[in-house]
Amino acid sequence: MSQKFLAEEQRAKFDIELAALPSIWETPAFASGYLSLLSNSGLILAAGDDSASFLHNQLSNDVEHLTNSTVRRAAYCTAKGRMLASLLYWQTTEGILLQLPLDVLPSIQKRLSMFVLRAKVKLSNESANFVVFGIGGERAETSLSSWFPTLPLEVNTQVSNEFGTLIRFNEAHQSPRFQWICPITNAQDAWKNLGVHLTACNKKDWELAEINAGIPCVTAKTQEKFVPQMINFELIGGVNFRKGCYPGQEIVARSQYLGKLKRRMALAKISASGLIEGTEVFKEIDPSQPCGTIVNVTSIDDNNSLALIEMSLADQEQGGIHCGSVDGPMATLLPLPYEIRDITQ
Repeated sequence: MSQKFLAEEQRAKFDIELAALPSIWETPAFASGYLSLLSNSGLILAAGDDSASFLHNQLSNDVEHLTNSTVRRAAYCTAKGRMLASLLYWQTTEGILLQLPLDVLPSIQKRLSMFVLRAKVKLSNESANFVVFGIGGERAETSLSSWFPTLPLEVNTQVSNEFGTLIRFNEAHQSPRFQWICPITNAQDAWKNLGVHLTACNKKDWELAEINAGIPCVTAKTQEKFVPQMINFELIGGVNFRKGCYPGQEIVARSQYLGKLKRRMALAKISASGLIEGTEVFKEIDPSQPCGTIVNVTSIDDNNSLALIEMSLADQEQGGIHCGSVDGPMATLLPLPYEIRDITQ
């Protein structure tokens, strides 16, 4: 039996065992310390002498000047500037690791491979070899110290060792959040030991924290729907306007420099559950056509959801937004944790 098959079988078993965990969002247990399995997270490794320069010419952010501790976000776009994927990436001893949703990974890996040509780059799907944990709360740092004596101190930085990579994310409820990309061979023991101090919970809780932080994620349902700025991607560090060309760069730059951006992403609480990404939203005063799209959404409970919604700034000011149809559930807009501004000025 091959090592790859063993890793996939081990990963699948691990996912099944932890699939039915409860949600503890906005409970004392979540604030104290939580542990979730991010089973929808995929990983692509770009290895080879030309991996940095190759990715630098494909993504919306700088790759060539990536340091060993830095974690960056980037958009992978079509020639028309529409996002095919939202990526998180960092340097490892083997190359550059790209993190993205599993449902878009095969198509992104295939598309990137089409442009390798003579570059010394090998792209491999490493998802089966790792388990990704979402960890946060007051006890998070102490719980991780057995594997990572030195923790990343700033958001979007990482430390790596034989136990994998630990990335620091935006806070949730004034408490730190980390993502641990853990080798599959260590995952069972890590989960067991972390569970002594942290409460195991559903991956929805991590998704709610990401939405609450205003961090969008492009999924299979929303591919090619957004130029990066439409979902605030440059505001969270996903676009570098000083780097060289990449697919869609001209459209992305034109959107930034030629006139004020009119469409943006908003945070909202919706009075319904079971909603999906890509659902259109409508405004009361003009029900004839949709005014926006749900970027990400996760249920809080049986009656409410938290969502990121792309729509015009004018519609955000007017309010009266409904999901699915003009008679659908109401979306109440909430303040984002960051300012909507022009980062190029």
